[in-house]
Amino acid sequence: MSSLESKAKAFLELHRPGDPAVLPTVWDAWSAKVAVDAGFAALTVGSHPVADSIGRADGEGMTFAELLTRVRQITEAVDVPVSVDIESGYGLEPAQLIDGLLQAGAVGLNIEDTVHSEGQRLRAPQEHADLVHGLRQFADAAGVHVVVNARTDLFLRQDGDEADRVDRAIERLRLAAAAGADVLFPAGAQGDAVVRRLTGELPLPISMVGLPDKSDKAVLADQGVARISFGPFLQRALTAEIERLLARWK
Repeated sequence: MSSLESKAKAFLELHRPGDPAVLPTVWDAWSAKVAVDAGFAALTVGSHPVADSIGRADGEGMTFAELLTRVRQITEAVDVPVSVDIESGYGLEPAQLIDGLLQAGAVGLNIEDTVHSEGQRLRAPQEHADLVHGLRQFADAAGVHVVVNARTDLFLRQDGDEADRVDRAIERLRLAAAAGADVLFPAGAQGDAVVRRLTGELPLPISMVGLPDKSDKAVLADQGVARISFGPFLQRALTAEIERLLARWK
């Protein structure tokens, strides 16, 4: 595990508020090699693009085993730290999730608070923090400081009253930080004032999604963001380009 631990340490050190790491979101060995050859030092594996690439639906329409198959192919193809979006955990225990990721060569994970296998319910704040704590415990026991990116979907879901949504997101993410997260991910948060409040009030580096063809790294850096990934949007941009090229041949 020493090689994985060194990758995990290097991966965590990339998270610098105001000087964000850009971690292209990939879905197979080909996209991973393209990103690494372009000069990127670490990668994220997105659940949505992986699911699309194997004919499954996002939201845990694929199994954890199917996801890990792709992760292994990616980590065997490139020698950089790889983090994996494990959605809400596929109904598995933290020990199973950590063991599977480490066996597949990953050193980071995203864990969200929407429970897809239970009618898309939102985990209670402490319930999500307890899951983060379990992931941290089992990773530490395995000897690898897996970089845990704790995600809340409050903004994506537009859950509850907008007036106190930022307050509730901060409460959730602070609990996740205290439970052992390394990075905090308010998925779907928008607006300069909201992002600046999140980066200013939360105790850990903040992760945000950028649109590869539209977002500006300098703007996100100025807002204090520490990590940028692309979610499903790199694959979608490529899809549009493929459709444009194919249309020439109809």
